[in-house]
Amino acid sequence: LWALLQDWGLPINQDLMLMQKGMLMRKVRSKCWKKLRYFRLQDDGMTVWHARQEGGNAKPTFSISDVETVREGHESELLRSLAEEFPLERGFTIIFHGRRANLDLVANSVEEAEVWKRGLWHLMDFVNGMDQQERLDQYHDWFQRGDKNQDGRMSFQEVQRLLHLMNVEMDQEYAFHLFQTADTSHSGTLEGEEFVDFYKALTKRAEVQELFENFSADGQKLTLLEFVDFLREEQKEGERAPDLALELIDRYEPSESGKLRHVLSMDGFLSYLCSKDGDIFKPTCLPIYQDMTQPLNNYYINSSHNTYLVGDQLYGQSSVEGYIRALKRGCRCVEVDIWDGPSGEPIVYHGHTLTSRIPFKDVVATVAQYAFQTSEYPVILSLENHCSWEQQQVMACHLTEILGEQLLSTTLDGLLPTQLPSPEELRRKILVKGKKLRTLEEDLEEEEEEELESELEGEQEADPEPEAQLESEPQELSPRSKDKKKEKVVMCPLFCPPTCCEVMVQAPFSKPKSLLFPKQKSKPILCPSLSALVVYLKSVSFHSFTHSREHYRFYETSSFSETKAKSLIKEAGNEFVQHNAWQLSRVYPSGLRTDSSNYNPQELWNAGCQMVAMNVQTAGLEMDICDGLFRQNGGCGYVLKPDFLRDAQSSFHPERPVSPFRAQTLLIQVISGQQLPKEDMSKERSIVDPLVRVEIFGVRPDTTRQETSYVENNGFNPYWGQTLCFRVLVPELALLRFVVKDYNWKSRNDFIGQYTLPWTCMQQGYRHIHLLSKDGTSLHPASIFVHINIREGLEGDEC
Repeated sequence: LWALLQDWGLPINQDLMLMQKGMLMRKVRSKCWKKLRYFRLQDDGMTVWHARQEGGNAKPTFSISDVETVREGHESELLRSLAEEFPLERGFTIIFHGRRANLDLVANSVEEAEVWKRGLWHLMDFVNGMDQQERLDQYHDWFQRGDKNQDGRMSFQEVQRLLHLMNVEMDQEYAFHLFQTADTSHSGTLEGEEFVDFYKALTKRAEVQELFENFSADGQKLTLLEFVDFLREEQKEGERAPDLALELIDRYEPSESGKLRHVLSMDGFLSYLCSKDGDIFKPTCLPIYQDMTQPLNNYYINSSHNTYLVGDQLYGQSSVEGYIRALKRGCRCVEVDIWDGPSGEPIVYHGHTLTSRIPFKDVVATVAQYAFQTSEYPVILSLENHCSWEQQQVMACHLTEILGEQLLSTTLDGLLPTQLPSPEELRRKILVKGKKLRTLEEDLEEEEEEELESELEGEQEADPEPEAQLESEPQELSPRSKDKKKEKVVMCPLFCPPTCCEVMVQAPFSKPKSLLFPKQKSKPILCPSLSALVVYLKSVSFHSFTHSREHYRFYETSSFSETKAKSLIKEAGNEFVQHNAWQLSRVYPSGLRTDSSNYNPQELWNAGCQMVAMNVQTAGLEMDICDGLFRQNGGCGYVLKPDFLRDAQSSFHPERPVSPFRAQTLLIQVISGQQLPKEDMSKERSIVDPLVRVEIFGVRPDTTRQETSYVENNGFNPYWGQTLCFRVLVPELALLRFVVKDYNWKSRNDFIGQYTLPWTCMQQGYRHIHLLSKDGTSLHPASIFVHINIREGLEGDEC
């Protein structure tokens, strides 16, 4: 197997050899749970197993393809807390795709830690560099599972066991025929390339072969003209089909002679259909393709609720890892609940609960580090401030000192804006959303006065004679100047820094402002230095849509519980749409969701709500929908709302949509599935009975679902060949979710995989849908093969 990996281009170095021998390391779960385990890279070069001791019963720990990154010991909260016990140089953390918990490890020496870090990076680079065909040929994982006695050969009995593991129920005579055909050495076992041939015969796609032959005159190849016909007639590529055909042949035809002759073989055709170009998701929707120069209120913004939590709302762990995961998955609005902490340092946790605490400064430092790794568009810090005056000053200090130039602390040009800035204008900026003592107009007016005073002082210092003349010849003062004459500087009793006091220290002789001498209240008084950091996102209470129109400004934003927001949609849906066309709204989950469950964001998006905050730590249908919407536009966290949700005079009502809308009819032929996994891989004799459900989420009349019948005992290459039909009134708001389930008449069908995408990003024609797990991670090579046909209007009898 190592020789085959080398043939595939993986250089076998000393690090990998040492990892294959295995090492004793300490697995750390908490300050109390720190146990020695023996870790070893398996012979397949792609999986790591562990045991309680060397030679003990080993079990799989992770696959290299599951690993997102490897971090140094000092980057781990947990390992930092144990730095006195274990030197950070000996520690490292393995980060997995999706929501799987991190794996913190401590080696016996710095050298051994470096071996594992270098080796893992080496293997990750190799896996990430593999192209689609190489991934399809990645048979060694199945070989490792099927080779029960680990002798490097596979008997027919082991092949039968492997077929069950692969979700295949096959006639024994046919299976033995494939086995004998592949056994070219006539040894009665399959080794190396023999198993590769067996695997390829097993994965042969009869339905794709039939499609290929429908367009190929000789059944052996597609000429350039034949391929152009296929792209134009079936894939709906239109005028670009001729140029696209040449590009695709050059990209996917494995034969150099085929590329020269501009023909596509069956292997090349299958490679194209399994590639990103043959995916259901439009390649043009993958990069940033939308106009990013419109005001912030014109975009849906990927938002997180109680971002610091990685568990439930009552007893869950608070961790900076919540911010890292949210920001790396594209969230652009994260929430921070801040409370008074020990030693004068604010802390972050879910107040009045038993959730753990983390320092506010650690959260700010984490945001500074990870804010723009996934997207360069602005990050919004939604502050829930419960701190005393003194610790608010500390908050303001941390925000300004740690974020530095990333923090937006004044308007972009120093002038009073007439609308919110755009994501493009705010690239690589962090905005604070929170309470504010004054209006933006008052802030800018004071800045102008301070600049004017500074200029006058400079002139007086440069030319003292005019100053003396002014003193000897009193001038008539304006009313505003007379007021200033009565004012004096009062020292803040709480010894605020000058940046804080500048806003409030000037007070009349007659009566000092009470704000300088705060009384005990249920809510702490807002500190001016923290207030000053809120620029475009001032939080205000919502009373009514009429009140907002008459009293609020475009830079003021209101928050709604999911219950309140849904009630407003039913009572005044059109007013909510108009409100969201000029002002930002944030919606958050009900306080009753103590298990960190989620609500369906679609209903709120239908009303144009921009920041629909989700418990991103909790996988499920609702997060599938959220991920589906933000999968487009480069995953940058901003998606432009449809034009009828950006119009302050819009007549659209999300509960009662009426024309004019571009209604469409969708025909989906669900053809086949490929290598569908079992939910429980430990049940060798169990084989899934898969069915496909297609769900539409959009306005209420469009929300529906249909499903195919189930295929009995075949998860490897099930065939359905069934057509589903949907009529949609508002396709601009619709999302499709393809779900594969394991039929179970005794209980609810078991989840196998899913994929969700916006209607507007769906490609027509013959397409593969590459399935994702509950966590949103790839289930490669699991997929379903479909044909998509979209027709304008609702006419016809297809449905």
